[in-house]
Amino acid sequence: MTSRGLGGSWRGCRRNVEVAAEVAAGSKMTGGGKRRSRAAVQGLEQCEKTKDVKKRRSSDSDIPSHLCHEVETCYRLKMPEDFYHFWKFCEELDPDKPCDALQSSIGLQLVGPYDILAGKHKKINKSDVNFNLHWRFFYDPPEFQTVLTGDRKMQYHVGYFRDMPDELPVWVGENEAKKGCTISQVGDNIFAAVKLFLSRKLKELPDKKKSGILKAIDEKLTETAKRMGYSLEQKTVMMKQRDKKVVTKSFHGAGLVVPVDKNGVGYRELPETNASLKRICKAIVDAPNDDQRLKAFAPVQEMLTFVQFANDECDYGMGYELGIDLFCYGSHYFHKIIGQLLPLAYNLLKRTLFAEIIESHLADRREENVDQLAV
Repeated sequence: MTSRGLGGSWRGCRRNVEVAAEVAAGSKMTGGGKRRSRAAVQGLEQCEKTKDVKKRRSSDSDIPSHLCHEVETCYRLKMPEDFYHFWKFCEELDPDKPCDALQSSIGLQLVGPYDILAGKHKKINKSDVNFNLHWRFFYDPPEFQTVLTGDRKMQYHVGYFRDMPDELPVWVGENEAKKGCTISQVGDNIFAAVKLFLSRKLKELPDKKKSGILKAIDEKLTETAKRMGYSLEQKTVMMKQRDKKVVTKSFHGAGLVVPVDKNGVGYRELPETNASLKRICKAIVDAPNDDQRLKAFAPVQEMLTFVQFANDECDYGMGYELGIDLFCYGSHYFHKIIGQLLPLAYNLLKRTLFAEIIESHLADRREENVDQLAV
């Protein structure tokens, strides 16, 4: 794939009457992709900054401002207010070890940015730690930030999902890395995510007599969330509004959001469905030898050419989708191509931190030992 700089792609952003007519008709564009019609892209404009009261910065959680600053400096990400309020909730349960407050009862541990609030990062040289790889599991895309872990065998973890690195999370998701790349929505704040987790635990508990502790935690969590004004719904109105802006679900199912203008410029579909792209990936990974693997790569090489055309015409979402899908498939055979696609896509979309995260993750993509602070 020929490397294209940012300047070249931006210079290629030109629109004329013929292109507008093609878009309106929903016709095939250069490079095999297809843009959505105006009706299909209504509501898909760039995600606005969340104004919901539950998503404010930490202001009344009684956590020292220098600690909040430390968290956001280490991660270079803004944290929502529920992050800090949940910490205070766990402090009330276990003042000495808030990170372990839910470990013995429901099997959840506070990790990631919570380790900074707990001061665990002070035990090692911070310059030696890439915090955006701290508790980053094998299938976690740059948009996902782990804050809770559960079953270590299945590598269950819960985290914030962001569309833009300089904005607050759009919702909270969960993943079991040992099962695959799927990220499921579990609410728009941590209280909602843990409430859902607790409800599952209570249903699965074989001995109902032992449910007392779980019910007590559930009641306390519910009371705290309601007092703070957090929704405990798994799917809120804000999340449904975000769903309308998703241009494609992608392999992980969380959906991708890119800015799409009134002419449909910003995203064009891949020439392959998810099912057919997975078959292509499987043929590459399962190829008996390098010669057969090279032949199996032909459809992907063709799509890379389509992505170049798309980038020249400002449809940055196409390369973004292909890169994420290949990342989610999980094979090292795709790492080089992902390294070409995603950093460029993120930079074109002005999501530079995500570009840095994917480059770091590809260079150190682990299936185990994702705790960067472990000594």
